[in-house]
Amino acid sequence: MSKTTPLLLTVAGPTAVGKTALCVQLAQYFGTDVVSADARQFFREMSIGTAKPTAEEMQGVPHHFVDSHSVTEDYSAGRYETDCLALLRDLFQRHSVVILTGGSGLYLQAVTDGFDELPPADATVRAALQQQLDAGGLPALLAQLAVLDPVCYARIDRQNPVRVLRALEVCLSSGQPFSSFHSAGPKAERPFQVRKIALSRERNELYQRIDQRVDQMLAHGLLGEVRGLLPYRHAQALQTVGYQEIFGYLDGDYDYAEAVRLLKRNTRRYAKRQLTWLRRDPAYQWLHPDEAFERIIDSVQGPEAAT
Repeated sequence: MSKTTPLLLTVAGPTAVGKTALCVQLAQYFGTDVVSADARQFFREMSIGTAKPTAEEMQGVPHHFVDSHSVTEDYSAGRYETDCLALLRDLFQRHSVVILTGGSGLYLQAVTDGFDELPPADATVRAALQQQLDAGGLPALLAQLAVLDPVCYARIDRQNPVRVLRALEVCLSSGQPFSSFHSAGPKAERPFQVRKIALSRERNELYQRIDQRVDQMLAHGLLGEVRGLLPYRHAQALQTVGYQEIFGYLDGDYDYAEAVRLLKRNTRRYAKRQLTWLRRDPAYQWLHPDEAFERIIDSVQGPEAAT
């Protein structure tokens, strides 16, 4: 590894796989900060439903882009790319290694690789799609996306109408699949090296951890958190698993037991989509969380290797 170029150590993985504990351990070893690329943990009002790390879990390690925005703000991957690169310029003045972590593949890619240029927004197409959404709901748009871009359909957050609308808008206005604008591989020069680690567990083990996490969220007051967010329920940030299921329960669409079942099922599906996104990038080295710390330390060979 270069003696002069700093290192961005990227630790990705699905929800509940164990990213937080590993990244805190790594940050303590390297004496550095953690930068979150979890698009749901940016928002101050969303803590329980996003499994945001607590002060105790962070163990004094600085975490950036946690509680950095409000659900009343629209915050895109493009804006995050700009903001995060500015932060990294500052952090690399003080640290030779910085840790970037999260399960939001689009936001990770924004920092590590940049984006292919997307077609400009088409107001006419967007308005027509919004009418379809209002009239027929999200399933009809998802069925259309599955035909036009099965790759995108496989990995998109299907509970997020904003992302589904944008993907379809690009497909229809450009005549090309949305996924074709997000090809794997480096696309932008970065003034730092990137090492990509992805964490994974056996499916049954991961799903058990997800179910346990959902039970913990509910025990810690998820219902109350979501109830307090009812005035903002149409905000883009809240169009996500963990909140939509509880909104449905509060609306009387189903009982509490069904809400819990949907929450666990949809979180497992969300984790599967996270894995699908990450596996498209061959640069990721896949590790089990129990072996990851020693393997990463051995490969980086200590913080002095990046200085």
